[in-house]
Order: sequence, then structure tokens, then C-alpha cells
Amino acid sequence: MIIVIVLVVVALLSLAAYTFAELMVTHYGAATVSGRHLQARALAESGAEAVRFYLMQNEATRQDAGGHFDNPSYFQGIPVLVHEDLRQRANFTVLVPNLDDEGNLAGVRYGLEDESTRLNINALLAVDEVSEGAGRDLLMGLPGMTEDVADAILDWIDEDEEPREYGAESDYYQTLDPPYRAKNGPLDTVEELLLVRGVEPALLFGTDTNRNGMVDPHESNPQSVTGTPQALPTAGTASSTTAEMLGGSLDRGWSGYLTLYSLEKNVNAEGVPRINLNGEDLEQLYGSIAELLNEDWAKFIVYYRQYGAYDGDEAGVDVATVAEPDFAQEAKVTLTQVLDLIGKKVQIGTGDNAEVLTTPFAETLAEMSVYLPVLMDNTTITPGETIPGRININQASRCMLLGIPGVEESVADEIINQRVMQSDEQTDTSALQHETWILTAGIVTLEEMKQLLPFVCAGGDVYRAQIVGYYEDGGAASRAEVVFDATGSVPRIVSFRDISHLGRGYPLELLGVQLINNF
Repeated sequence: MIIVIVLVVVALLSLAAYTFAELMVTHYGAATVSGRHLQARALAESGAEAVRFYLMQNEATRQDAGGHFDNPSYFQGIPVLVHEDLRQRANFTVLVPNLDDEGNLAGVRYGLEDESTRLNINALLAVDEVSEGAGRDLLMGLPGMTEDVADAILDWIDEDEEPREYGAESDYYQTLDPPYRAKNGPLDTVEELLLVRGVEPALLFGTDTNRNGMVDPHESNPQSVTGTPQALPTAGTASSTTAEMLGGSLDRGWSGYLTLYSLEKNVNAEGVPRINLNGEDLEQLYGSIAELLNEDWAKFIVYYRQYGAYDGDEAGVDVATVAEPDFAQEAKVTLTQVLDLIGKKVQIGTGDNAEVLTTPFAETLAEMSVYLPVLMDNTTITPGETIPGRININQASRCMLLGIPGVEESVADEIINQRVMQSDEQTDTSALQHETWILTAGIVTLEEMKQLLPFVCAGGDVYRAQIVGYYEDGGAASRAEVVFDATGSVPRIVSFRDISHLGRGYPLELLGVQLINNF
């Protein structure tokens, strides 16, 4: 009996020891996997810091490095952990969806996406103040958008409880189960639009549910998006017809066209703050323009501020022949935009001493192509350090261009054609440095450009990218969608959204591997 009992005890102790060993091996494996995932997250954060460092450089240094539109040598497969063992090699890659001119998904590119190619939802009300109905027009540029949804979005963010023509306010949302109220304020996230009447997940997020810039085989079936075939617009519906008409794609969903962050720095090409033409101190304004630009320009602009435009038929004299303005006289005119100066005359003095000045800013295309880039680069009518919410016509898709008030199909097509011809590398060149290039290129008239100017720009200073930190053995990976604000002296991260739950998203050969075979 003693021998039997001893054998049983030994067997039990052996099983306990085996179980304990297996448990320890499992815990060790879990700790290893957890550690590698933490390291993968750190790889993605390293990529974010590398982008911040890149954005700290001046424009010339960035261009020498290859720019940020599509630069695989700078943004693809950047080694962080270098090792002869494949399992220990780790990198990060910075990439964004590549789009064709119509806004359709066309793979990926290695670099950053300008947020100004998207529509800033929170700027729509300010746009409406500039031009009534412009907010709805911009929203209607989104593929598949309808008037009732556009008005409902505007009602969601405006401050009142008065529904628009096709909109909805709290009275509607209180009838839902559970009931809630309209926010009547700016959005905190684009996803908040799911609370708005008529905005469905399939419309907001599209077919590309894992946000990798490609429609993968498992995403081709509409049921894989929301579980309900009716969630995606089908052929013949208003949404799909609108999308086809505008040339946009619902693969990205509306979230691929929307932002909360777009901004431009209000500085010239050298990084110096622009001269505010609406400044109250006219003597200081005169001195700034005369020193940086041209004394004749300074005279005319100050006189324009003091007397306004002259509408008579008198020919006028050259502004160079008159004396400096009397700075004791206050300004009576506020410019609504820089283009107000073009083709205008000014009558100074009164009675027999009255004199008409011709403008140094002639309205001919030949002369505008010379002085307008200088004027646009160095002057502004906006006192702030940044300008929010305008759309980058150099990179925006066709459907976004068509949403801009005053842009017809022929104008949008000509903008796309000429920006491609003037830019071999699909990034801004000096010819496209300012949004007024479409005026000097003859695409729009001066009056049309004046209508477009509040809505368009030639490039912003806030950027978006996906950053993937990954091990080359195909194991742990981390993916984040990051928005960088480079409007300040030190770029900052305004949004870091971990989307690792959507998977790595990209095959290793697309992300890039270290070309290390022998040590």
C-alpha cells in the first residue's frame, strides 16, 4: 500500500509540475507577444516622431529630401531594429491612400496627405457667411450626398434649433429611441456624423472598411460592411447616381473626404508673416510694403484704403508722380480680398486738387502673371496666423472641385489638366504656388477668381498619414492614423488614432523589408 500511495503521489506531483511548466511556457509566450506588440506600438510612435522631424525642416530641405507626396526612400520600410535574425528586424512605414484625379482609390503612396484636399466640416458655417448656400454646395460635392443629408449635417453643427429646408434639429432626434438632441456645435470627430439623420456607416466609411486604400476581396461584398445589404447604395439610387455623375468614389466613404483640421500658415515662402493690408496703422503699412515690395505699391494701397476705388472715366496719372500719403488721414475702406486692388483707380484730394491715380496692378494676364504671385505671397487681408478650411485645388479630387461654389465641370477639368502638365512629380511647383495660378493661366476670369478665393488655396500645412510599425517575420504590428499640424514653429500631433484592431492592412512586400542578408 505504501508503494502504491508513493507512486500515486509521485504521479500527481509530476502532473502538477508538468502543468506548472506548461503554464509558465504559456505565460512566457504571452509576455513575449505582449512585449512585441508594445514594441510595435513604439515603432509606430517612432514613425510619428520621424514625420514631425521632417516637418520641422524648411521647404527647401524637404524638397531636397524628396518631398512628402510620394517618397519611398524616406518613408518606406525605415529600419528601427536591425538584426541578422529575421524575427528581430522591425521597421516603420508612412503611407496614405493614392487617389486618381476622380478621387478613386489607386493603391498607396509613401508620404503625407494634405488635409486641405478634404472638406473641413467645422468651417462650413463660416463659408455660409461668406456666400449663402456655399456650405450645402460644398457638401453636395461629396459622392452620393443628397440635399436632405447635407442640410441635416449643417443643422447638426449650427447653433440654432431652426431646421433648414431639408434639415433636422432636435425635434426630430427626440422622436428616436433612444432620444437625443442635436449637438448645435462643432464636431469633435468625423464619426460623430453617424448621429446625423441619413448618415449610415456604409456612406461614412465606404467599402474600404480596413482603411488601407484598397478594396480587398473580403470587402467587395456589401454585407461585409455593415451586415445589411441595404446599407450600401445600389445602382439606380440617388446616392449612386450622384456619385457617378460627380466622378467620385464611395469606396473611401465620406470620411475619406472630410476633416476637422485643415489649416494654412499665413506666411510667405520665406516663412515671414504676410503684411496685413487691412492694418489700422497706415504709416506702418506703407513702410512695410515699401521696404519689402515696392514704394509705388505702398502709395497706391494706402491711398486706396483712404479713398476707395474711383469709378469715373478720367485716365489718371502714374502713382509714382504723387507724394506720399498723409498718414494722419484714417482709412475708410477695408479690403475684402487682395484681388480688390486689381484694375482699380483711386481719386485723391478734393476739388481743384483732386487727382486720379492709375493702378500698378493692371488687369491683363501678362502683367498679372508677373506681379500677382509676389502680391499673393507677401500680403493678406486676414490678421490671424492661420487660415482655416480652404480646399487645395492642386491636389483635390474632381468631385471636391465640383463642390466649390462657382466651379463648373469645364473649369474643374481644366484645373486638373493644367496642374498635371505643370507638375511632373504630382506635387506643387513654383507655378502652382498660389491659388491664383488658375487666373493667370486663363482658366477663370478675374471676377470668377474673386468668387473662388474664399474657398480655395494652393496647399495647406496640416497633414495626415497612416504609420505602420511591424516586424518582418509577419508577427506583431501596430497601425495608427496620425494628423500633424505644422502651422507652428514646432509641428504637433493633433490626432493619434490607433487602428491596429483593423489589422496590419498591408502585405510586408508593400510595407518594405530590410535588404540585409549577410553580416
